[in-house]
Amino acid sequence: MLQKITNLTVRDVRFPTSLEQHGSDAMHTDPDYSAAYVVLDTDSGLKGFGLTFTLGKGTEIVVRAVQALAGLVVGKSLQDIVSNFRDFYRLLTSDGQMRWLGPEKGVIHLATAAVLNAVWDLWARLEGKPLWKLLVDMDPKQVVSCIDFRYITDVLTEEEALGILVNAKEGKQQREDLMMSQGYPAYATSCAWLGYSDHQLKQLCADALQNGWTRFKVKVGADLKDDIRRCRLIRQMIGPSNTLMIDANQRWDVAEAISWVTRLAEVKPLWIEEPTSPDDILGHAAISKALAPLGIGVASGEQCHNRVMFKQFLQASALQFVQIDSCRLGSVNENLAVLLMAHKFKVPVCPHAGGVGLCELVQHLILFDYICVSADLSGRMCEYVDHLHEHFTSPVVIQNAHYLTPKDPGYSCEMLESSVKRHEYPEGDVWKLQLNK
Repeated sequence: MLQKITNLTVRDVRFPTSLEQHGSDAMHTDPDYSAAYVVLDTDSGLKGFGLTFTLGKGTEIVVRAVQALAGLVVGKSLQDIVSNFRDFYRLLTSDGQMRWLGPEKGVIHLATAAVLNAVWDLWARLEGKPLWKLLVDMDPKQVVSCIDFRYITDVLTEEEALGILVNAKEGKQQREDLMMSQGYPAYATSCAWLGYSDHQLKQLCADALQNGWTRFKVKVGADLKDDIRRCRLIRQMIGPSNTLMIDANQRWDVAEAISWVTRLAEVKPLWIEEPTSPDDILGHAAISKALAPLGIGVASGEQCHNRVMFKQFLQASALQFVQIDSCRLGSVNENLAVLLMAHKFKVPVCPHAGGVGLCELVQHLILFDYICVSADLSGRMCEYVDHLHEHFTSPVVIQNAHYLTPKDPGYSCEMLESSVKRHEYPEGDVWKLQLNK
């Protein structure tokens, strides 16, 4: 069998998380964690599963964008795709008409990620390996052949990328063994959504501390006095030696961000995440420079459109922590480029993983980063959000505040069909009930 892709289906799957304020922040006050969920069928019966994360309204637009890309995928054999993955990536991102909608950004790029995530899942399943292991076992030349280096060769050439991967071969097996035995360090976001009550914050922090968590992120940006009060409360709960981060989700202008975070410096945050517009590279650079004397770094990336923007953030010293996202960028292919650039600039990668399915996906990428690229855990951790994992056939496993290495073949983003049917919008039982209230 050539594993010819015979069909692509995409469904609008939404979870009503806004009812209990899960995921709430200063800019997104009522998110419904959702996904455009893709299934690829092949002539052998093997399936590939992929998704891209959304917040409810607008998922139907991403679904239509996926459908627009389907004709570029259906009819292709998996072997032809992966033997020249760079060209296939360019096929999806450089269609002579559809690229006008991006290029490589926005809704069309989210759709591209969903499709490519499913292709990577299909490949890993064919090889009988979890995605991280598929990547780790690849020859460095094969890894590099999956990456589109257009527009980034001024900071990272194909030869440099190959050199990074070859140099990281030393100690590679020991690092893989460490991940298999210990897992990758995680930090908790679910304790301190902006819409949670003080009682909820205290209870969730106490539970997390009891379960071994030492790194916590707090949503800020709606009200300064309330931020000071809530951050003091969290700092008091977790103690002076544990790690605290704050996240404004793009709330402020540049000067406002500097002023606001300076007022929060007393709680000693490691970073301020998304302090201003995610597109404002020079604004992030100015904030980074202003906050450096306070020992506060700047983190961003969950809404950074593509590798070109990450290149500029790194060139401008605008980020002290790079936050890749499995669905904002063009799947594994583009994330590999960002991991390699971050390593060259010596900036640690701490992925974004809120939402539905993002933890399942990004754990594979960060394992590859440690084993095959960075070879370093200092200053590094991966976000963990404790929501909706029960809807996946291979959910993440957290132990002692570490991601344990996935063992099932694939990219971990297959959802239970029963969950998809119940939460499909607007015909699923969950939404029929909500919409008829």
